[in-house]
This record gives sequence, structure tokens and C-alpha cells, in this order.
Amino acid sequence: MEWQVRAIRGATTVRENSIEAIREAVTELLDELETRNQLDPEQIISTTFSVTRDLDAVFPAAIARERPHWQNVPLLDVQQMYVKGSLERCIRFLVHVNFPSHKTQVHHPYLRGAKNLRPDWSLTSLNH
Repeated sequence: MEWQVRAIRGATTVRENSIEAIREAVTELLDELETRNQLDPEQIISTTFSVTRDLDAVFPAAIARERPHWQNVPLLDVQQMYVKGSLERCIRFLVHVNFPSHKTQVHHPYLRGAKNLRPDWSLTSLNH
């Protein structure tokens, strides 16, 4: 089988800077990533999470690492660059995945308040 590396973007927001709120949002975001893309975590090459400067209660990567089959995924947390007026309490990710080359549809999950970041990607699957 032929394989192709693909990148998947996604984002969500949290209601407050707490472990519980961040855990809920990250879990929802990663559930959406796996379900909508029929993704086996064993296919993930690496994942980078970025958070806005107002989130520091817990690392999103620590939450991801607790998921089944995510223990061996290289994970990185970084702080999102601050831009005045930008979306607050936002968690983003960039996931690199090995997909079978025949898979052409990728779903980029943009949830909650982050739907407005990429309205073209928030509800539909894309061919790209």
C-alpha cells in the first residue's frame, strides 16, 4: 500500500483556564479528529499543540498522552503568538499523519468558538 504524509489542522476554545475545562475541550477535539478522519493513532507522526497566553493550567499534550495509543506519539506544546484582538482561550493543533494514498478527504476540526477561525473547514470534509 502507498502512504502519504498529510497535515491536519484544528482548534477549539475553552470556557476557563482550568484543568477540567481544558481536558474537556482537548478530549472533544481529539475525538473529532479521530472519528471524522477514521484515524488510527498509530498513523500519527507527530502533533504540535499551541495555546493562547491565557491558558496555563495544563499541557494539552499531557491530556493527549492519556488517550489509548497516543503514548508513543511525539507531542509538543507551544504558546501561540499573541496578536491584539485575537481569539482568547484557544487551543490549536497541527497533526502530521501517514494516510493511505487513496484517502483524499481530510476533516479539519474547528470547534466551539474556533469555528470562526476557518469557517471553510469547520463543518465540511475537504479534498486536498
